Order: sequence, then structure tokens, then C-alpha cells
Amino acid sequence: MKITVVGTGYVGLVTGACLAEMGNDVLCLDVNPEKIRILQEGGVPIHEPGLDKVIASNVAAGRLHFTTDVDKAVAFGTAQFIAVGTPPDEDGSADLQYVIEAARSIGRRMTEYKVVIDKSTVPVGTADKVRAAIAEELSIRGAAIGYSVVSNPEFLKEGSAVEDFMKPDRIVVGADDERGINLMKSLYAPFQRNHDKLVLMDVRSAELTKYAANAMLATRISFMNELALLAEKLGADIELVRHGIGSDPRIGYHFLYAGCGYGGSCFPKDVKALIHSGEEAGQTLRVLKAVEDANDAQKRVLAEKICERFGEDLTGKRFAVWGLAFKPNTDDMREATSRVLINDLLAKGATVAAYDPVAREEAQRVFGDMPGLTLSRSQTEVLRDADALVVVTEWKEFRCPDFDEVKQLLQTPVVFDGRNLYEPRELKALGFEHYPIGR
Repeated sequence: MKITVVGTGYVGLVTGACLAEMGNDVLCLDVNPEKIRILQEGGVPIHEPGLDKVIASNVAAGRLHFTTDVDKAVAFGTAQFIAVGTPPDEDGSADLQYVIEAARSIGRRMTEYKVVIDKSTVPVGTADKVRAAIAEELSIRGAAIGYSVVSNPEFLKEGSAVEDFMKPDRIVVGADDERGINLMKSLYAPFQRNHDKLVLMDVRSAELTKYAANAMLATRISFMNELALLAEKLGADIELVRHGIGSDPRIGYHFLYAGCGYGGSCFPKDVKALIHSGEEAGQTLRVLKAVEDANDAQKRVLAEKICERFGEDLTGKRFAVWGLAFKPNTDDMREATSRVLINDLLAKGATVAAYDPVAREEAQRVFGDMPGLTLSRSQTEVLRDADALVVVTEWKEFRCPDFDEVKQLLQTPVVFDGRNLYEPRELKALGFEHYPIGR
């Protein structure tokens, strides 16, 4: 099948590369010439484990191509995936200008039947707007050309997106006509040879499914974070509580880890967008408002613990931060807890030395030359003469450090464990002050 993917961001690149891996002929379009230049020269503009190899092998096989030529891209694929950004507007709603413009570009240029597939995370009703935009452009041209609009939300986890796409647990397709449904069935047949994973539904239900999934996961995280704060006050251990409730098959263990707040490009944005959609429909989503408030507060818990230990005035204090990305295996710092923590510490007079295995360049872009902040290439160098270590991201290399070396390099043996990586009794036995979340 010939496929066009509009947008070479996180979702677009993974989608294009994985569809090419299954033998399809894929052309990825982006209006950003720098992104296309990097891709055409063999680079990858985002960090995602395994993606570089999939891209390289399919480019070499002649199945994956990149372009800034909109005319070429619209003419190329029968299937036209829209995978552009939907950043939050000031009111929290998803900004659909790039989605609608992509649809208009297709409507202006198409000369034969197309299936236009919304891959971007979009609010309920977006497919109707995409359909209307294409219809308007065809009407202006006086062209009577058939097309289908399909919702096919992505369920990719940063850090394991390639595996998620290649081995999906479900494939949600929202479509209203047989021709569009049949094309999607053909497209995804290679991904579900073991058993049928296709979940067919109407377009609006598919659009809501994506938001509902992310909102549910965000709710579980915030719920456990709230319980963790309560556990500290009651003298309970949230890790033991997690095992106790997770063993119930109705609850399960996933997304029950207490920590210092969620971030990234999906959960914060999608929770806001769903709350806004509810307000527009006249339905207040009280639980999700609480989820959002709880997460905003949780991102400040580490700084609060630091101030309880060292005082509100942190002038002259130096803190080592391990982890800048919002989660492991990515360089994504959107809505990351590290951003809130570092700003809070600097505002109270402290200096910060931070390390992340892959997000250093992104941190340089985010923070610039911020006074008081040093971005290091060494996990151990940041510890030197620091008053405490603060663990923010649960990278594997942080799980089993040389604690003798850590203790030797720190001014004081204090660890603020924002992801509960370490056992409190073990650190206490090693002579550390250990401040986890909810333990």
C-alpha cells in the first residue's frame, strides 16, 4: 500500500517507519525543512529506542522516504495519515489548526479517492471538522472526488513505541463507511496475525477512547500519589499498599507507582483537553480536575521535602539532580517534574548540577544559560560537593549506584528519592538520610 504520513514528530515517524517495516511504501511529509534534512541525511530528530534502526533499514530498502513537497505527498498515498501536533491552547483545549490545515491541503490537491486518517490525538468532533474542510476545498475546485475520514488513535508509550506499534494490544479504528473500514483492515492485517486486535467503532467513540485511556492512567497515578502523601502521615508504606491492592485482578499493578508527578506530551495535555471538552458539552469532569490539581501539587513535593530538611532559604546549598526527562528512555522534557523542581530550587537560592543519560541537549534548549544550573555529562560529577542527591527520573542506571562513592562525593549523605528506587532500610544501614515518597 502507498501511504503518506503528514508530520514527522514522535507519532508520525514511528507510524511511518513501522508501516514501511511491514512492506508498505511510505512517504513522510513535514513543512520543517530542518527535520527533513536530518532524516534524509540518516539522522533521527527524536530519541526513541530502536527507531533509528527501523528507519535506516527501510530507507535502504527504498520503502521509506521524506519530503517537504506537499503536492508530491498528497499525490503519493491512498492512505493519508494526519500526525501533526495538537498543542494546548490557553484555555486548555487542543489547538486543531495544524490538523485542519493538513486536511485542507489534501482537499486542495487530491485527484482520486483518499482515506484521511486522524492519527493525532484530537477532541471528539475533529473528524467532522476534517471532513468539512476537505469538502469545502473540493467544492471550491468544483471537484467530485470520493474520500473517507477515519479516526485511528495511537497508543504508543515513549521509550517502547516501536514495540507498541509492531505488537499492539489493540488497534482502535473509528469509521463510518465500508471502503474506509476495508482499507484499515488491510493496512493492519500484518500486525494481528496471532489474533484479531481490531476494535471497530464509530468515529466519535474512537476519538473519545484515546482521551479516556490517558485520563484513566493519569487518574491511577494521581490517586497513588495522594495515597502516598497520606501514607507518610499515617506511618504506612505505599509500596506495601501497592502490592496489597495490585494483587486484586480488578485493579492490577500497572500505573500504581507513587512518585513525584507525571509529565510528558500526552497525559497533562490530554487531561486538560478532556476537561475542556466536558465544559464545552456542559459536563463538569470533577474527577479529572482533581487529577490535574493533585499532579500539579505532586511536582512540588520534592522541593517541599528539601525545604523541610534544609530550610526555606537554600542560599549556598547545592543539589545534584539525577534525571531530567519526564520518564526513562526518552529525551522528552515536556511537563517534566525536573523543570518544576529545578526552578523551585533556584528560586530559593540554591544551585543545581543535573545529569540525564539522553536529555542533556533538550535541557540546554529548555533552560538555556540559566544562572545557578549546571548540566553535566557525568552521573558522578554532579554529586561532587552537593548537599544532597535528588532522583527525579527512574533511569535503570540510577537503580544500583555505588553508594560508597555517592556518600564520599556528597557533602552530606542525603537522598531525596522521587521515584522510590531505593529501599529505606538499606540506605539507612549505609548511613544515608533517605526521603522517599510515601514510605
